[in-house]
Amino acid sequence: MKRILSIVLVLALVFALCACTQAQPTEGEKSFTVTVVHADGTTKDFSYTTTELYVGAVLQAEGLIEGEEGQYGLYIHVVDGERAVYEEDGSYWGFYVNDQYAAQGIDLTPIEDGAVYKLEYTVM
Repeated sequence: MKRILSIVLVLALVFALCACTQAQPTEGEKSFTVTVVHADGTTKDFSYTTTELYVGAVLQAEGLIEGEEGQYGLYIHVVDGERAVYEEDGSYWGFYVNDQYAAQGIDLTPIEDGAVYKLEYTVM
């Protein structure tokens, strides 16, 4: 019984620490860049300045991305006019924050002033 209680307490601590370390949205104007890496390896950069709080909201409003809401947030189907269809060929759009694979979906990622986000066509 003590072992189970210890495991539960450790898990609760881990979840609490994760919640504290996730970036929180900040008010005010922020600028950021999005690099799109297409299937053929070509890249294209897009720069934005906004008062919006989340990356996904800006990119949808600007027409850079298209997708649909799923059980885990926005599932991106199209970036800069290029479609990735996992069900057909295992392709999807990988999302990175400052060269690190994102810890959460694009619609839940707060905008960091000066950050570089990347959407990369990826095949499993």
